[in-house]
Amino acid sequence: MTLSLFDQFATPQLLGVPLILLAVILPPTLIFTRSNRLLSNRTSNLQLLLIKTITKQLMTPITYKGQKWTMTLISLLLFLILMNLLGLLPYTFTPTTQLSMNMGLAIPMWLATVLTGLRNQPTNSIGHLLPEGTPALLIPILIIIETISLFIRPLALGVRLTANLTAGHLLIQLISTAIVTIIPILPTTALVTFIILLLLTILELAVAMIQAYVFVLLLSLYLQENV
Repeated sequence: MTLSLFDQFATPQLLGVPLILLAVILPPTLIFTRSNRLLSNRTSNLQLLLIKTITKQLMTPITYKGQKWTMTLISLLLFLILMNLLGLLPYTFTPTTQLSMNMGLAIPMWLATVLTGLRNQPTNSIGHLLPEGTPALLIPILIIIETISLFIRPLALGVRLTANLTAGHLLIQLISTAIVTIIPILPTTALVTFIILLLLTILELAVAMIQAYVFVLLLSLYLQENV
């Protein structure tokens, strides 16, 4: 029995095994692989078209050195999309509603972009902390502000993904609970509420894909600053 609305985001267990492990392992098994046949099928062609379009959007502004990150970013994008979408199925668990997991993805990726910039162009990377033409009196303050904003980036990545998915799941649970409660008393109102629930579910499908894209897009922008 659910004691509170936020209990649904606790990691469930089956026979002592956390279901988050299965939720993380399942998405990679759903990623299609290329066939050994001479001609590809429609699924493979659609997959390649989507990956090509997304890759073009993400990696075009980045230099040649930064394009080495293409497979990493695309794999992360597919992983997040599949986990977000699988979490909308009944009786499933969404790992990306856990801030710990999102921060576990955001911090290493952000740190890798920062270290790449410090290795390849240390002067330009450090120069981002102080805009050109800054008055002497404002130099210490701006360095502190820019340093804080730099370290807030991974936190913003993780919190944004967690908050958007959690808010959508809470709304779905609230509306579905209201429908079950009022359907014996006000069937017409319950029908209207059910239509709203369907529209919200469609919106959540879009949010699940958009938030994964935004997560990877921001990482590509951070990478663009450091290569």
